[in-house]
Amino acid sequence: MRYADWLLTANERGNAATRLDRRHPDGSAWSEGNRVRALVHGATYFAELLAGIRAMRAGDLLLFTDWRGDPDERLDGPGTEIGAVLRAAAQRGVVVKGLLWRSHLDGLHFSEAENRHLGEEIEEGGGECLLDLRVRPGGSHHQKLVVLRHPGRPERDVAYVGGIDLCHNRNDDATHRGDRQSLPMARAYGPHPPWHDVQLALRGPAVGDLEAVFRERWQDPAPLSRSPLIRLRERMHAEDTRADALPPQTADPAPCGTHTVQVLRTYPNRLLYGYPFAPDGEFSIARGYTKALRRARTLIYLEDQYLWSPRVVDSFARALSAHRRLRLISVIPTVPEQDGWLTRPMNLIGRITALRELRRAGGDRVAVYGLENPAGTPVYVHAKVCVIDDVWASVGSDNINLRSWTHDSELGCVVLDRTRDTRAPSDPAGLGDGVRDFARELRLELMREHLDAEVDPEAEAEAGPGERARDALCDPEDAFDAFREAAAALDAWYEGGCRGPRPPGRLRRYAPPELPAVQRALATPLHHVLVDPDGRPWGLRRRKAF
Repeated sequence: MRYADWLLTANERGNAATRLDRRHPDGSAWSEGNRVRALVHGATYFAELLAGIRAMRAGDLLLFTDWRGDPDERLDGPGTEIGAVLRAAAQRGVVVKGLLWRSHLDGLHFSEAENRHLGEEIEEGGGECLLDLRVRPGGSHHQKLVVLRHPGRPERDVAYVGGIDLCHNRNDDATHRGDRQSLPMARAYGPHPPWHDVQLALRGPAVGDLEAVFRERWQDPAPLSRSPLIRLRERMHAEDTRADALPPQTADPAPCGTHTVQVLRTYPNRLLYGYPFAPDGEFSIARGYTKALRRARTLIYLEDQYLWSPRVVDSFARALSAHRRLRLISVIPTVPEQDGWLTRPMNLIGRITALRELRRAGGDRVAVYGLENPAGTPVYVHAKVCVIDDVWASVGSDNINLRSWTHDSELGCVVLDRTRDTRAPSDPAGLGDGVRDFARELRLELMREHLDAEVDPEAEAEAGPGERARDALCDPEDAFDAFREAAAALDAWYEGGCRGPRPPGRLRRYAPPELPAVQRALATPLHHVLVDPDGRPWGLRRRKAF
């Protein structure tokens, strides 16, 4: 497999100002020899993160960026509140540095107060946490990154990237009973909204790339905000607004695995005080997807919070039109996050128009599902996962919508595995790339959970040393049919009055509610001009970047 067939080259990244690729001795736009694991569910990620932070000692380096941070969110039971854990690390002499988004107005139910409180708790221990509003108008810093470096102990170095914020609602597990520390959402999700999410744990040279991502933002000399009101508030509260110097970056961890990792990002072209590391923006997430989708032949498996915007799904639609054996499975939230009179219709308009484009291109080869827990409560899908042909796997903070591809800061990682998965079919796409162990196993793990399926014990017994057990879900067509049949069985059970045992699986066929306001908007010839489902003024849309 040629990595350049699937991954962006440095030129294709389209951002000559970043040192992300220049820092590699050969100038390549990716790193080899990594070991990557997918941490499915916030509870899995939080427990591992807690253990990693508690093992850090004086002189170690902890860096993080986030969209929202709630200082009282417990990582693993009482006494593990994230604010207290980070404060204690700083008190032990760990160098703790954080960047949290300063949201525009707390009246919009974002995160400014919570992020400020988390920063204050970290700074009480001697760490430093800045509230960062260096974004385009209406935009946010959406990256979710934690880097743990250990000078003199590089074998312990690890970075975490994905969709999981250090905040309420995220600490759920496979039972999907929800985080006990919950924020209010749409009524359908109940008092403790079930939450599905994924984070990557990366070891090896990619840790150095992800540290470089943090350093570029930390060393941005622009003021944290251009707003006169916010700058006045900073002075009144004596907020820390100047980033202290970081210790020099140590050498990258040694290769330790078979995974090649490419770091992809979105940065908008900021109107004033442009990012010095991306003066005209960076849109490598959009470009990375667009390139990989051109090679899609058998199955695109998506888990996404939004799946909005016809312009963004155009790349998926083109792939479906070009290859008649290609199928697409998408797992999304059944119900929008909020019940607002404006936000809910806009949510649905964006999704309905995107699904129309996909189904126009792929017909019944496009299948979209929601999730529910065993009690029948919808599960809010916050994961941002894409697996193409069991070769290319992406996990990050970025959603399939225009905000993530052009307007907000985002961060994701693409993983290609040097190891072939030997289970049949060995090369369903017919491009000579085979299928790759990491991508296939990520897809299978997620699909098994949604189907309430387990690996066949007989197949496990038959597998040789170091081999994975055979699984019917390996075949893209069989996997597609398994989802369709499971959702149809559960839908039929509900339609029949829930008589008899509940069928296995958590999948429901997605059908958007027919709200009158949505139908009226969709009937308007210029609805795509009047309503921006990505939630920004139309005058702020970025020129074509992908």
